[in-house]
Amino acid sequence: MWKHTIGKMDPYAILIYRTQEQRSSIAKGKGSNPEWNESFLFTVSDHVSELTIKLMDSDKFSSDDFVGEAKIPLEPLFMERVLPPMVYNVVKDQEYHGEIKVGLTFNPEPKEDYHQEYNEENYGGWRESA
Repeated sequence: MWKHTIGKMDPYAILIYRTQEQRSSIAKGKGSNPEWNESFLFTVSDHVSELTIKLMDSDKFSSDDFVGEAKIPLEPLFMERVLPPMVYNVVKDQEYHGEIKVGLTFNPEPKEDYHQEYNEENYGGWRESA
């Protein structure tokens, strides 16, 4: 959910993590109180400290308008694996332009286990010959 100080809009969000970008659907006619309830998947190779959400207003006959952005710190997410929905300020040119409520889940892929169990059958060595 996002609350904005201006009236009718067709908002969407661009989520940015490192060089990866994903875009939400456009909440047509939802104005200043849209709900997306969408899931996005990012590849995490090292712990980048934040997720940026840029909020945009879709326009048919001109360039889309930048409304503002929220920066979400990710360190608590990496430690807890779940951040319940929380409100983050939307800022443009260092001024408050509303807020967005976001919940996040971190599902790391299991690391491959390169360690093999030792047993005599798969371990090279000497054998006694008869």
